[in-house]
Amino acid sequence: MRSTGVDGAIGRLVAALDDLSAEELSGRFGPQLIDRLAPLLVAGNRLTAEIARTVRQSELTGAAEHDGHKTMASWLRGHARLAPAAASRLVAAGRAMEALPAVAAAAGTGAVALDALAEIAPAITPAKLAAARAQGVDLAGVGEAFAEVAATRPHEELRQLVDHYKDRLDPDGPEPDPTEGRSFTLVKHADGSVSGRFELDAVGGEKLQTAVESIAQANRPAGDTRTRAQQQGDALVQLADNQLAAGTLPTLRTQKPHVVVRVDLDDLIDPATAGPGAAQTGFGTILSAARARWLACDGGISRIVIGPDGEVLDHGRRQRVSPPGLRRALDARDRGCVFTGCHAPAHWCDVHHLVHWIDGGETNLANCALLCERHHTKIHHGFRIERQPDGRWRTWRPDGTEILILPRTTAEPARIRAG
Repeated sequence: MRSTGVDGAIGRLVAALDDLSAEELSGRFGPQLIDRLAPLLVAGNRLTAEIARTVRQSELTGAAEHDGHKTMASWLRGHARLAPAAASRLVAAGRAMEALPAVAAAAGTGAVALDALAEIAPAITPAKLAAARAQGVDLAGVGEAFAEVAATRPHEELRQLVDHYKDRLDPDGPEPDPTEGRSFTLVKHADGSVSGRFELDAVGGEKLQTAVESIAQANRPAGDTRTRAQQQGDALVQLADNQLAAGTLPTLRTQKPHVVVRVDLDDLIDPATAGPGAAQTGFGTILSAARARWLACDGGISRIVIGPDGEVLDHGRRQRVSPPGLRRALDARDRGCVFTGCHAPAHWCDVHHLVHWIDGGETNLANCALLCERHHTKIHHGFRIERQPDGRWRTWRPDGTEILILPRTTAEPARIRAG
């Protein structure tokens, strides 16, 4: 029968953790908290190394079978409730420590984190170890190099070192097809939002990073409080916008790719009367009528009359809300997003009607402005822009306060535009 008591070193560790968790932190500030955190991180690394060492020994002795599991990874998922990736990292870390004593020693001091151990693991697979022995590679020296970089250098440098080592083991091996490992999957949720996962080779990943980073770095308006992840998400959508607007994408079902939204005319004219699910996109996402109005600011409108049995009775000519001539004039006048503090270029922007065309606003230069996607959304959620007689744009928050850039004085306009 398994004992439920905790004795020895582990018992003392548990008692020490009890003491730590009982300490009050609310009255501590900056340096005090950092002084407490630093040794905790080192201790956490040491504890993780001990866990990985135990996992490896359990793997070697088949300990998972004691609880009816085939592998330690499955045991960790079932008994420790770890995510599959986390369980795999622990197993890989244990194997790396066993194969490379120098790495194990560094991990035992707390200088090497779990992610570093998992990064090293692909270099000591059975095939890699066999190749290293066949070539007379000094594995002890390799372990020392890995340990030093893992303990003293940024994680990216360790990754580069491990990749370089693996390449040197097979310098004449066949160049892999980069497309074989590429994948991209999207999952649409009940509310229409989308999450996904992608795997790219080094070159493909570099291309995506370069494209997204160029947009993220170029669009950093004053007062931007978005997280790094949000900035990159907005940049990815902007990348899709740019491609769709360029008109160079392959034909999709006999038409140039474009976003389609179906909404009843009554709901489009007066979204206050419509529920949250008044509009539907071409891929089946349900949108509010207000969101449909936002998309219709710089889109095309097609009349399609549907009969009571769902048959199409009539379809009219497609009309462009903002004609090309107006768009060129707006590009020349505004030169980019007019929202205060934003410097998004014109080719990232939509045409926004200051007074919506559905509400009688004219589609002309005086009633239109360029806004990037982020700030176009803001305008449809309570923010307001206004062009002054001298051609300068100003922006107000939903509470009526004006957004000002430095120096923050009411005499200083939000942004100067050529009239």
